[in-house]
Amino acid sequence: MALKPEPTAPFHSVQYVLRVLEAISRHGGGVTDVQIARETGLPTVHLTSMLLMLRREGYVEQVADGAYVIGDSMVLLGSGAARQQALETKLQDTLMALRDSVGAAVYISRYIDGEVKITQYADGPTAPKVNEWVDFKSAAHASAVGKCLLTQLDQNGRRDHLSRHKIARLTSRTITSEKVLFSKLDSQPATVPVLDLQEYAVGTVCAAVPLTAGSAVGCLALSMPIEHAHRLRAAADTLNRRAAPVVLSLAI
Repeated sequence: MALKPEPTAPFHSVQYVLRVLEAISRHGGGVTDVQIARETGLPTVHLTSMLLMLRREGYVEQVADGAYVIGDSMVLLGSGAARQQALETKLQDTLMALRDSVGAAVYISRYIDGEVKITQYADGPTAPKVNEWVDFKSAAHASAVGKCLLTQLDQNGRRDHLSRHKIARLTSRTITSEKVLFSKLDSQPATVPVLDLQEYAVGTVCAAVPLTAGSAVGCLALSMPIEHAHRLRAAADTLNRRAAPVVLSLAI
């Protein structure tokens, strides 16, 4: 049912990140970026940015001679029975940092067993979460989260969802035509955040970007009050750029 979008650049592809981690893990005493590039086939220009991100997130460390070794975050995520708790803690820390960076509440949503589910979020006094006045699983046609997840489904998957959750007008901006909705989903560029400009709730604007880890369908989203709408585009771009560490955590 889910369609896996092609990565638009090596840096955004979790498959490349995992190949880099595999290369580093094979060299217990450390490995240079030149050797990593040779083993993975990743161009140096992309590898440099990727290694910087992995160091920032704690997945790799650079030792005194400049070689790279596996970092504490990677070790923690592989700790047997504690893995799930460690993963959730790592994700929550990442979300809180992202919340502070974009100045908005942020969310991870997954499409699980045919339903839209918010699995984790980070909000705060200056970054309030959206008022879920209609259950998100019933509002996929209107919310940024829902539309972003629907873009990752094929036509049959979308129709199956909407057969169980009928399109309803939630605000004056809500799309109520399935044909129009599908047309907009099909024309949504993979590299551009999906926006909700008061389609789900009056007084709230949102943005979401896809998180593709294996065959799973997910997204990373933010919401902010309408009075901060002038910041939405810039915040959405930051969200898009910062999605790679979240994808990595979901894939490990």
